[in-house]
Amino acid sequence: MANGDWKQKVSEARRRAVEWMRGRRGADDIVYACIYLAFILGVINIFAHWAWMSWLALALLVYGLFRIQSKNLAARSRENESFLKAIGPLRPWLQNPKAAATEAKQFKHVKCSHCGQKVRVPRGKGRLRVTCPKCREKFEVKS
Repeated sequence: MANGDWKQKVSEARRRAVEWMRGRRGADDIVYACIYLAFILGVINIFAHWAWMSWLALALLVYGLFRIQSKNLAARSRENESFLKAIGPLRPWLQNPKAAATEAKQFKHVKCSHCGQKVRVPRGKGRLRVTCPKCREKFEVKS
């Protein structure tokens, strides 16, 4: 097979893949969570040899593929938003644990008593008078 034929076949395959994915969302946070969890279960199952764990890992992978291929974008988007809302404060710890630990050690997060906006203040500075960036309300916090 000549070199040009191979490049043409790859180009055609890429075009077909792009065409097939048109109108689909692709991978989102739930898909990544399913894949990571399936991988962890697979590694655990190497040592545990539990059949149900293999089936659960396979089911997570199949569900992830279903989400990638789904054309119902509105429903998948709502599901992803509720998933992100559910994991809320854990998200930074899951995405970058080292940066989250550094952030937690250096700063304290407090809520504005007036509007509920989260404000970041440095730790170890005693009592601070903070101005909320959203509503401009002034309040005191112990850092």
